[in-house]
Amino acid sequence: MEVRWDILLIIIGSCIVTFIPRVLPLIVLSRLQLPDWGMRWLNYVPIAVMAALVGQELFMKDGAISPLRNNLELIASLPTFLTAIIARSLLGTVVVGIISIMVLRFVF
Repeated sequence: MEVRWDILLIIIGSCIVTFIPRVLPLIVLSRLQLPDWGMRWLNYVPIAVMAALVGQELFMKDGAISPLRNNLELIASLPTFLTAIIARSLLGTVVVGIISIMVLRFVF
């Protein structure tokens, strides 16, 4: 098997470009003591990212805001959200969400 040096250099460059933004903040932040307000702010980052991803999936279709009257995903999210709050079980929430969307797509 012949090694193509240009492809190998592209792979190594891609590894470096991917590795640096992930490791550099970890190295810098491990040596710093962040203030309490900074730590509280960082606690909300995962929740905000998840809300943005879920909100985009629920309210957008093909780059435009989808109408609420025929938005099956939004309707299926209601029992899923209630299950997440009441049961606090990831598996239960996923199962209820999948079953809800399956039933709604079958009926409508």
